[in-house]
Amino acid sequence: MLKDKTKEKNSVKNKRKLTRSEKKQIAELIRKAKPDKKASSSQESIPYLSMHPDGICKVSENRYSKCIYFSDINYQLAGADDKTAIFENWCDFLNYFDSSVDVQLSFINQGSRGEAKTAIEIPVRDDGFESIRSEYQTMLSAQLSKGNNGLVKLKFVTFSVEAENMSAAKARLNRIETDMLNNFKVLGVSAHSMSGYERLKTLHGIFHPEGEPFFFSWDYLVPSGLSTKDFIAPSSFYFGEGRTFVWVVSLVR
Repeated sequence: MLKDKTKEKNSVKNKRKLTRSEKKQIAELIRKAKPDKKASSSQESIPYLSMHPDGICKVSENRYSKCIYFSDINYQLAGADDKTAIFENWCDFLNYFDSSVDVQLSFINQGSRGEAKTAIEIPVRDDGFESIRSEYQTMLSAQLSKGNNGLVKLKFVTFSVEAENMSAAKARLNRIETDMLNNFKVLGVSAHSMSGYERLKTLHGIFHPEGEPFFFSWDYLVPSGLSTKDFIAPSSFYFGEGRTFVWVVSLVR
């Protein structure tokens, strides 16, 4: 009994305490998330049940998903033989999935943010080539803002399966994920599996196109009583009848 009590005391001591600033930010999030006691909310409009640190999302009671981020491959500049190989490998990639796996390709254009600008920064070195580096970085910045119309193009493939529980879903999703990453490697495409934090940050960027910074840590959930949706949802959604047209294509095998 004494050992158990000692362990409990040690576990309490080892838990990280939130700072005063973090508590204020969480309190503000709670206020925004629960402005009134209405049953409906912007959080309820986001169609998933829970997001986990390893990137697995519980979409519904028996459906779970994971997401992979992938980069471009320059098909237009490839030679004829390379184009044929790329096309055949892409067909193999699509044919890998059977009817039990739902697959969704997402292409998202977002305004250029700090992360993209930081990625093209070249460290300063005292080697006499600073003028060349400065000119090259200026060119990259111009490409970022003009060449892509100031947009960062993000590409994702999300796949989901039905399973009785999280354990069964995790085993199957991880197998599919490994095969998909290998298939991307054959295509010569850089890809990586997204963590829960990355998926939440991407959703936050979609829901906050004005560029509001993403404030979130898994440590905030338990003490605040909030869900992951509270950290990504906007204060409201407006579905108007503006002159915006959307074309949705569904592939059913």
